Amino acid sequence: MSAIRTSRPKPFDLTLRVPGDKSISHRSVMLGSIAHGVTEVEGFLPGADCLSTIDCFRKMGVSIERTSETFVRVTGRGIQGLQEPKLPLDVGNSGTTIRLMLGILAGSSFFSTVVGDESIARRPMGRVVEPLRKMGAHIDGREDGRFTPLAVRGTSLEGISYESPVASAQVKSCLLLAGLQADGVTTIQEPTLSRDHTERMLTAFGAMVEREPNRVSVHGGQSLVGTRVRVPGDISSAAFLLAAALMVPGSRITIEDVGINPTRTGILDAFRMMGAELEVEQTDVWCHEPVGRITISAGELKGIEIGGELIPRLIDEIPVLAVVATQAKGETVIRDAAELKVKETNRIATTARELRKLGAQVEETEDGLIIFGPTPLSGGTCHSHGDHRIGMAMAIAGLASDSGVYVEGTEAIKVSFPEFSSLIQQL
Repeated sequence: MSAIRTSRPKPFDLTLRVPGDKSISHRSVMLGSIAHGVTEVEGFLPGADCLSTIDCFRKMGVSIERTSETFVRVTGRGIQGLQEPKLPLDVGNSGTTIRLMLGILAGSSFFSTVVGDESIARRPMGRVVEPLRKMGAHIDGREDGRFTPLAVRGTSLEGISYESPVASAQVKSCLLLAGLQADGVTTIQEPTLSRDHTERMLTAFGAMVEREPNRVSVHGGQSLVGTRVRVPGDISSAAFLLAAALMVPGSRITIEDVGINPTRTGILDAFRMMGAELEVEQTDVWCHEPVGRITISAGELKGIEIGGELIPRLIDEIPVLAVVATQAKGETVIRDAAELKVKETNRIATTARELRKLGAQVEETEDGLIIFGPTPLSGGTCHSHGDHRIGMAMAIAGLASDSGVYVEGTEAIKVSFPEFSSLIQQL
């Protein structure tokens, strides 16, 4: 079991880059696999989750070459050119892989089985299986398809209009990928807009996607054409480094070539609300994704209350936001975040439990957290519980602790940020 120890550093001023966006890396391989022709992906995230996506599509006959750690060449077979896998498709720890891939498998011409690790076995699959069945999909599995392992008998699909009860990019993306193979139009309505990388990337691959506020539609029968994808830095990874600057008075960090898609920048809004000095400059657009430079400086922080439409735009960053809130003056209230309960861990309970080990004052609610600050963090030993974002958040907490924080189980961090340990040591 690997571990990281962090402690209070001197003020720092650094300019850094972060690894490629995990969401975009997944989608580039998936869409490249079902497109016609070659797709080249520059800046691919070589994390465990994205490598699981590569492994699954290789098992379906797709030629995927990695000419370097971060450059991938996919020779697409077309959406009907995938082959029946001889072995189960193992997604490892990747919820994105399994939920998006189910949309592709549902309309295939073959049988497949899908499995994952213990964490995946606990995560709800009914949220995609149910609407796929409404499209005509034949999917079975544990507890009537609510959990893995899942068995998929590919079949002809019919387009549907589906009102999703949750704002979930995974649900939306799954149904859009199924809709490409369905007869008619598939429309997904969300309560609030979730991240829109799939819509943007489908457009880059030549598909026609109709978009309205919180609503997206795709016509079946469209073919995708391979393209070149340049992956921006992952703002979810950048959030931990931005938070590091806020934990150490007198510090500043600049992150370059990072994705600033507005469906992902909720954490920047939250940090501004707390009083952080923050500058964002768009410098380019890569494959329909805005890219830019973010600079943040430590300042006097105050507690905030967030919920509603902001939550889907920062759902992955809430653990580290809670860490920063321990050093803000007053209460920070996070609500409408029940989705955290069905991540790699129950991130509401896990974040609260691990922060309390360090002396933080944190209360759990049914759908979020209340953090009281500023509270001195005494330091101690924490555990990632196999969740990469919990592991990184607790390491950031160590930067404001009296005696340092020792984080166990940090091998989980390789899922999304393999260089995290070495970068944090630069601080």
